[in-house]
Order: sequence, then structure tokens, then C-alpha cells
Amino acid sequence: MRTPILYGSVHVLFYRNDEVLLLKRQNTGFQDGNWSVVAGRMDGDEEVIAAAIREAEEEAGVVIKPTDIEVIGVMHRKNTTSEWVDFFLNVHSWQGEITNKEPEKCEDLKWFHLKELPDNMVSYIRQVLE
Repeated sequence: MRTPILYGSVHVLFYRNDEVLLLKRQNTGFQDGNWSVVAGRMDGDEEVIAAAIREAEEEAGVVIKPTDIEVIGVMHRKNTTSEWVDFFLNVHSWQGEITNKEPEKCEDLKWFHLKELPDNMVSYIRQVLE
């Protein structure tokens, strides 16, 4: 029996009043066409907070201080070829304007009211937001 590879990922939650920032995935090979949050795989030798700060800058173009972000949850999930430990982080404040810095992987970056989330969402992201 083959042992699945274990990966770590960060999911960065930006809130504005009663809205959450979502991005529509494209050309990634995973859940393309569905809405998710700023996220990514942790690089080797990288702490959770540092990974989230890096992903936020790479994908949304904003700078976050380590004191302005916190881990609010952890999820373990498996599929047939891999196993994931997902860290969910809440951003309290950031510097800069949120912009789509990876248009080749992100079709759209948009604020959604928490009571009006799109139907086509990555299922575990919907679960976290609800």
C-alpha cells in the first residue's frame, strides 16, 4: 500500500465588514472555475505565519505584519494521492490595495457578502466560512 504524500497549506481569510475576499481559480489543475481564498502550499523550512504572509503578497499584493494575522483553525483532509494539513488564518489588517497578482491562476478576485457566497466554491472552504 502506497503512503500518501503529506503537504501543508495556508488559507488566508480577508474580511471587510460582512464580506470575505474570494478568488476564482483557473489553470491550476485543482478546482478550476471554483471560488476559494488566498492560499498556497507551504515551502520547506517555512513557518505557518510566514507562509500566509508570503502567499498574501504573491497573490493579492498586500503586506501583512506577523502581529496582524492569526491561526484560527486547522483541517486534515485526504484524497487518493495526497494528504493535507490546512491552516486557516484570519488577517486583522494589511498594507496596500488588494489586487490580482496572479491573473494566470486567478480569473477573478472579489468581495462576497458572507450570506451570499457563490454556489461554485471549493467545498472545504465553504465549510470553513459557514
